[in-house]
Amino acid sequence: MLTLYGIANCDTVKKARRWLDGRGIDHVFHDYKKQGLDEGQLRAWVAELGWETLLNRRGTTWRKLPESVRDGIDEERAIQLMLDAPSIIRRPLLDTGTTRHVGFSETQYQELFR
Repeated sequence: MLTLYGIANCDTVKKARRWLDGRGIDHVFHDYKKQGLDEGQLRAWVAELGWETLLNRRGTTWRKLPESVRDGIDEERAIQLMLDAPSIIRRPLLDTGTTRHVGFSETQYQELFR
């Protein structure tokens, strides 16, 4: 079963959900802002994808952080930050069961599901 991770009110997550629904692709949506995120799972994502890929440095959550936090970021601090404020995780994250994909583009999803 596919799992799409993200936040329900995120526009990019909404696009990904509409894309999957419009093609009848069964999936489960996990809102990690409401349902939380397991540290072990996050660490597995970091090991596979890299913390730099997962950390959303474009959003308001990142911009609201003190400059000292942003300047001193490393893997452990990034993991703790993502656990404390999951809205800072780049989204959506699609887990196919065998691979994980961050972000949404129709081209990327078409390639995955052809």
